[in-house]
Amino acid sequence: MAAPPTPAAPSVWTNSLGMPFVRVPAGSFWMGSDESAQTLAQAFPRLEPKRFTLLGDEAPVHRVHIRRAFYLGQHEVTVGQFRRFIEASGYRPESEADGTGGYGYNPDYDPATTARGDAFEGRNPRYSWRNPGFVQGDDHPVVNVTWNDAQALAAWLSRTEGHRYRLPTEAEWEYACRAGTRTRYPHGDAPAGLVSEANVFDQAAAPYWPRWQQHALPGNDGYAFTAPVGRFAPNAFGLYDMLGNAWEWVSDWHSDTYYAQSPPSDPQGPAEGSVRVRRGGSWHTWAFYARCAFRNWNSPQTRYTLVGMRLVRETDEEDGIRDVPRESLSVPIETGAGPVKPIK
Repeated sequence: MAAPPTPAAPSVWTNSLGMPFVRVPAGSFWMGSDESAQTLAQAFPRLEPKRFTLLGDEAPVHRVHIRRAFYLGQHEVTVGQFRRFIEASGYRPESEADGTGGYGYNPDYDPATTARGDAFEGRNPRYSWRNPGFVQGDDHPVVNVTWNDAQALAAWLSRTEGHRYRLPTEAEWEYACRAGTRTRYPHGDAPAGLVSEANVFDQAAAPYWPRWQQHALPGNDGYAFTAPVGRFAPNAFGLYDMLGNAWEWVSDWHSDTYYAQSPPSDPQGPAEGSVRVRRGGSWHTWAFYARCAFRNWNSPQTRYTLVGMRLVRETDEEDGIRDVPRESLSVPIETGAGPVKPIK
């Protein structure tokens, strides 16, 4: 029997901030999850049974057609890329502009002393995208950015480059995350496989959070907090960190019942709402919540030490702009919380 063909290398294009984008082809996929509470309880025995009954917004599983190819950020937007945007545009992120700051890791913070019992300290002006309470390099995913901050970055890039940038729709995000798979994770159903595939809550992070150690994966990926983007294996589309490292804002409003009425082609989400969807999990996320189908949400003004973003740059099929090779468009770069879904 002949060997299967080797997948072609992803078509990559790099923008003026040094963000590489991968061309994701048009196609169809099954969106959502229909796993029963019993099946999930067997796979995640350390979780309370009630957690498996709070997933109604993942159903029904439905066929979705993505009719046009699009360019998706190969990585999450990094600290360095966001800084270049701030310096070039003069934009003030919401955590700084409104004076209330963001959230951050503080080893002396005790969640038991707060009304919400949040895992992180905030809001506090000491925390922002510049300081989430732990050390980040310019190649780490930016966090403590709001949905509105993501919109501002996309709008500025669109104006300055002449290409249309935006957040991915929720359907585009899940399509890109699955990359042709139907399993819980791109690598399969086994949670333990995430250790080599994604920066999630494992033995590297567990010592910092003793109250949740039982939920840490048995392996150690070497990163207690965020990791430099691209350190883990890419999926079949050539995309990195679709799961783990930082939650990613998408464009859609959230509705528990939207899947039942979602159009079959290019769904855009509800016409209105109060909270925006975020996807993919983070360095602090338990394996159960780092599934491709899992949906979480926050108000557009939320800034949190786990939440970042990844952008879409539309292709010529949508905006009439001719795609040219990466080398032709690369521009040298000089070196230089609101409502929250009540689960982990």
